[in-house]
Amino acid sequence: MRVSDDRYARDRLRFDIALRFIRHEARTHTIRQWTGLTDDRIRKLYRSYLNESGATHVHRHRGKSPHQAAHFMRTVRMRQESAVLASLCRMLDVLPHAAGGECLRGPAGIRRAHLLCQAYEVYCSLVSAPLISFEHAVFLITTLTRAEELALDGCRQCGALVIVDRLSLRQPRCVTCHASADSGMARIGH
Repeated sequence: MRVSDDRYARDRLRFDIALRFIRHEARTHTIRQWTGLTDDRIRKLYRSYLNESGATHVHRHRGKSPHQAAHFMRTVRMRQESAVLASLCRMLDVLPHAAGGECLRGPAGIRRAHLLCQAYEVYCSLVSAPLISFEHAVFLITTLTRAEELALDGCRQCGALVIVDRLSLRQPRCVTCHASADSGMARIGH
């Protein structure tokens, strides 16, 4: 195989990943960050492959990408879904086992982008009416990788993977263990 064949295969993979991101309604900035394609290439890709094929259900979101980590901690259901998505990403090696680094470009970044799409698609198939958009999934992975605001930890009672606020002083517990502890406290109080 010639060097140009390798470059063609690498470019083809970047375009395939960009198309998957577009189908998941990712913003141009997110696609550029994960694939290295230019804004112009992404817009042309959108126009030529999705508009011409009649894929009108794909919306192009404009504006800033999600940026508030508190979004994932707002409700019990959101905490559960975030933990499910994070677990899938950990199993597929989208999330590194050590916090801190983030490699988005190059072959490792493209592989990670492919695995992120897989994890998100599995999440959508497991959860009925998912609350987490693809853009929020990308933000969750970025936030967990940096581990500045949110981090992964194990439930102190059952060991399930949970997302915790790094500034919280509470012991991490999954939603199920938290609910059973609350129901136990309610019985003691009566």
